[in-house]
Amino acid sequence: MQDLLRQYELWIVAAVAALALLSGLAGYLLHLNRKLKDSEQKLKLITAQLEKSNTKLQRLSTVDGLTRISNRRLFDETLAREWARAVRSETPIAVIMVDIDHFKAHNDKYGHQAGDECLKRVAAILDKIVHRATDLVARYGGEEFAVILPDVDLKGASAVAERMRVAVENLKLPHCHSVTGHDVTISLGVAAVVPAKDSTSHELVAAADQALYRAKAVGRNQVIEA
Repeated sequence: MQDLLRQYELWIVAAVAALALLSGLAGYLLHLNRKLKDSEQKLKLITAQLEKSNTKLQRLSTVDGLTRISNRRLFDETLAREWARAVRSETPIAVIMVDIDHFKAHNDKYGHQAGDECLKRVAAILDKIVHRATDLVARYGGEEFAVILPDVDLKGASAVAERMRVAVENLKLPHCHSVTGHDVTISLGVAAVVPAKDSTSHELVAAADQALYRAKAVGRNQVIEA
């Protein structure tokens, strides 16, 4: 046995060294594998956080900062999408333009903080009137709001507009310079159309805006159809 050990001593040493090396290599690979799994887990966490932040940023980019309803950007995007769908399906689409009556006088009398509160209250009640997922109420600019009602004709849109007018008046927000002499009111212009392929959504908005202008010109606190 001793002779055999002496004869194969170098081979035995080499084998033991090789086993030690393989054992160390296996341990190192296990360590790298654990680090890789930890890195993958951290990467998944970071990715999830980025996706959450991106979703939040996208939502914030389409929400009006003051009133917390949709902003002009989302209005334009939604109108373009719903207009294209109405053209394809040959179905009606309606737009309501809304303006708070004598809002500048309200700001001058009660101050900008009260004006902001008025905008928020009016926005909330307008948004509450519509119920379908496809409907949209947006702050169009300043004291003006806009509503998109897909698959709704002029009669139906006018009914929605009248409910909005009554709901805002029933808020009983103080406004001594309003048409009633005591409460905030709104004027509304309504337009609806089954769009032709060669028409544009800008024509619908312009028609609703002209109807709003007439509502303000003939006394305010009313709904006028295009």
